[in-house]
Amino acid sequence: MLIPHDTRIALDTVVDLVNTAPESEPPREETGDGPADGLDDVAALYAFAQRHHISGVGTLGEKDLAAVRDVRARFAEVFAAPDPRSAADLVNRLVAAAGTTPQLTDHDGYDWHVHYFAPDASIADHLAADCGMALAFIIVAGEQERLRRCEAPDCGHAFVDLSRNRSRRYCSSRTCGNRLHVAAYRARRKEASA
Repeated sequence: MLIPHDTRIALDTVVDLVNTAPESEPPREETGDGPADGLDDVAALYAFAQRHHISGVGTLGEKDLAAVRDVRARFAEVFAAPDPRSAADLVNRLVAAAGTTPQLTDHDGYDWHVHYFAPDASIADHLAADCGMALAFIIVAGEQERLRRCEAPDCGHAFVDLSRNRSRRYCSSRTCGNRLHVAAYRARRKEASA
């Protein structure tokens, strides 16, 4: 599946955004606390914007934080959608609410690419438009099943399965996948020695 560079960046952004939600994290064993919100304050929202090189971010406030959290919840619904029609309906509502204004741009050293948001859009509308269009690309390609949640029982992170045969089961083969494979191996060895 050939994905344009800017679409891939937007997919990485939407996955990271969805994974900032507390419900995508297991409870912290060391403290017994519930999962933390990765966007717990405006400073965290600024950090998210910087990490993902979101252009045109001006002064952010509590209103922006609340709006981005709302967009995040709606993106999580797209990952949980049972079928392409449901996913498309969710994406259509997100993109329409953002007031998309597609335009070609070549800023900050990037080649020509499309921004789907208005030049003065809020960060929430920016994310809804660009990330919503990236998810639309996946749905249009008939690949909605690539929008997944990690199958590790103590995880729940969202990811886009870009493997050739759509066989990826874990958000990370290094952490979740490896941990479960090691646990299964140990269980088999324990059973064999018993």
